[in-house]
Amino acid sequence: MDSLLLSIENKVAFITINRPDKLNALSKEVFYELNETIDSLEKNEDISCVVITGSGEKAFVSGGDIGVIKNLDPAGSYNYSKKAQKIIQKITQSGKVYIAAVNGYALGGGFELALGCDFIYAAENAKFGFPEVKLGIIPGFGGTQRLSRIIGKNAAKELIFTGKIINAGKAKELGIVLEIKSSKDELLKFAKDTAQTIAQNAPIAVALAKRAVEQGINMPEDEAFELESTLFGISVSTNDAKEGVKAFFEKRRPNFINR
Repeated sequence: MDSLLLSIENKVAFITINRPDKLNALSKEVFYELNETIDSLEKNEDISCVVITGSGEKAFVSGGDIGVIKNLDPAGSYNYSKKAQKIIQKITQSGKVYIAAVNGYALGGGFELALGCDFIYAAENAKFGFPEVKLGIIPGFGGTQRLSRIIGKNAAKELIFTGKIINAGKAKELGIVLEIKSSKDELLKFAKDTAQTIAQNAPIAVALAKRAVEQGINMPEDEAFELESTLFGISVSTNDAKEGVKAFFEKRRPNFINR
């Protein structure tokens, strides 16, 4: 791959958007390689958690590639939007946990990619925003919907309508960012440690819990409780659940096999 770096360590995959000279902007090549990488990781049962970050110190992902957008007609723009949404939706719908480790700028499409992950950790130099309206366009990779579900409709509208860029502290205050670290190295270490903690848990249980949250939040409460009970029943029937209970009584660490 030319635009992404991939490494795997202890059931955790690390994806690095690697276009530092372009502030890691989301070109067609990046989207293609990201899509291929997600599909490959999805088939790998040894991977439980994925950390996504950006190469260099200046940017996580600075946004979509303006050079691509400027040549699109309405039909092409629609298709471009749908393809990008589909790729990010794979992250949201995956049974694996995705962590965005945001260093520097996460603007436009970069912000949307981070929002598609399960949670966001940030370095102190992180900046977030949707500046699309300053170019005469709107966010098109799912940002209008995901941001409003995280911080509420009115706060999301203010960020999107003004196009202003906020720092990591404000993003944490709004609930976009969970943790802030002083440097990129500290950020990546924290993300790695969290990912490896998650990877020690039963993969099926984590996947079912993620499904319960992601699907349930958009359901009426009674239907969401029904979904939770159904998924709880599935989790209890797994070999990993039996192993987890047995290990608890034997006072040892469980050996989960994702079955």
